Amino acid sequence: MPAPRDGFAQLVHAEWTKLRTVRGWMIGLVVAVVLTVGIGLLGPAGSQSECGRADGSQGPCKMQSPPKDAAGQEVTDQKTFVRRTLSGDGSITARLTSMVGKYPAGGGSPTGDQGLVDGVLPWSKAGILVKDGTAAGSAYAAVLATGAHGVRMQYDYTGDLAGLPGPVSAAAPRWLRLTRVGDLLTGYDSVDGSTWTRIGSARLGGLPHDLQVGVFAASPDYAVIKDSFGGSSVTSGSSLATGTFDQVAVTGQSPGEWTVPANGEGNGPWNGGPGGGNGPGGPGGPGAPRNPDSTPGSHPGAVATGADAFTVTGSGDVAPASADEGSGKTLESSLAGTFAGLIAVVVVAALTMTAEYRRGLIRTSLAATPRRGRLLAAKATVLGAAAFGIGLIAAAAAVPIVTALERNKGLYVFHASTQAEIRLIVGTAALLAVAAVLALAVATIVRRGAVAVAAVIVVIVVPYVLATASVLPAGAAEWLTRLTPAAAFAVQQTSTPWAQVTHVYTPSNGYFPLSPWVGLAVLGLYAAAAYALAHRLLGRRDA
Repeated sequence: MPAPRDGFAQLVHAEWTKLRTVRGWMIGLVVAVVLTVGIGLLGPAGSQSECGRADGSQGPCKMQSPPKDAAGQEVTDQKTFVRRTLSGDGSITARLTSMVGKYPAGGGSPTGDQGLVDGVLPWSKAGILVKDGTAAGSAYAAVLATGAHGVRMQYDYTGDLAGLPGPVSAAAPRWLRLTRVGDLLTGYDSVDGSTWTRIGSARLGGLPHDLQVGVFAASPDYAVIKDSFGGSSVTSGSSLATGTFDQVAVTGQSPGEWTVPANGEGNGPWNGGPGGGNGPGGPGGPGAPRNPDSTPGSHPGAVATGADAFTVTGSGDVAPASADEGSGKTLESSLAGTFAGLIAVVVVAALTMTAEYRRGLIRTSLAATPRRGRLLAAKATVLGAAAFGIGLIAAAAAVPIVTALERNKGLYVFHASTQAEIRLIVGTAALLAVAAVLALAVATIVRRGAVAVAAVIVVIVVPYVLATASVLPAGAAEWLTRLTPAAAFAVQQTSTPWAQVTHVYTPSNGYFPLSPWVGLAVLGLYAAAAYALAHRLLGRRDA
């Protein structure tokens, strides 16, 4: 009689046959898909964007779309911009002699100037700007001073290059310069206006012949995070930055006069006051101050203080927009049901091993396959592949279906690149696959289905819920999503935390401290450690 085939491929086929012929296990995998998609649909199904009507009532409406850059990425483009037209190649140079500001120290939105203290925020900014028109989201390059990060060259909302360090003052002014040659913008800074240091260059494709150049100021919202064991609360309010410029010079063809936004005409929102455009304040040529009765630094706006000097006060920011649930939906919100689908997969994975122990079939399996390690490897291969396939189907279905429903409800869904969307779907499938292997390993160790399922839920799902539900302080939530298997949910994050953007980047707002694949690797390490222990115990213990 020929010897029976007991190679690894035959073991995998046998384990797959076991999995697909047990009706309860297959139902469990189908339930994982239904839960992942179904719970994702519950959010938009019960949501509706509402707007105020003329009679004071509230009614359904479509959430307003934020401005976008050329790549379709949402941006914030709010500032006070004193500008004129530059035709063709040329440059703008200015000396920044002072940068001061105001912000609400306790958070909240003050009325007028009440509750404000003096000071500039770390990413408050004042400097020179070259921009493709006045439309929000149009291409730009800027050389600017910040409150705590020195001089920077920033461009197209995401680019950020460091220049001279240190704050600006009358004793330590900063000379700033931007040159344009075709589509190439180059930034320089200097401490004396004689010796210049190149910060960097940016090529902005498709720039028109005429650009807007000038000086600007902006200051992001000030946020205060209060931690407690009941969660974290965030209060915020508008802030102001005021830059004092002199020796502003534009070379090249620069027709027309300076447009100087008057008090309240800046592009930064200040306590719901006027604004919203770039504030076309009309002609106000050199040496002809606009709005002389306003108090510089008290509200967004600008005044000309000489033939080539301006005091500019701004609020808002020129930067990438930070996506969160308060201002719209992110793509990963469509996969809110992943944790429920994961529980179903974990139950199936644990039962594939514990059921054999409970019914005594493990002895038959080990008799047919004396090499126990290969048996465990075959089970892990089948379960991992099945969970990956189930996760791929669930995520590929949930993302377009839930996103379409959210848009139909008038909710705004933030842009995500095709690469990020593919990573979101494939990463979710990989998350379920690794969790299935972890559950199998834990079930092999403890030999009890309920104990194995509870243990895996405790180490993956519970930390995830605690971290994202604002139950713990922000710091504790971040450590949970660094050190526990819940870090793997970072693979679903499509929002980018920007170092140069003031925002509350916490797990409750959808931001994980680890990068997507590093977070998944943390779960992989737990699964590998559990698998190694299970392999050792399976080979040493009696069946």
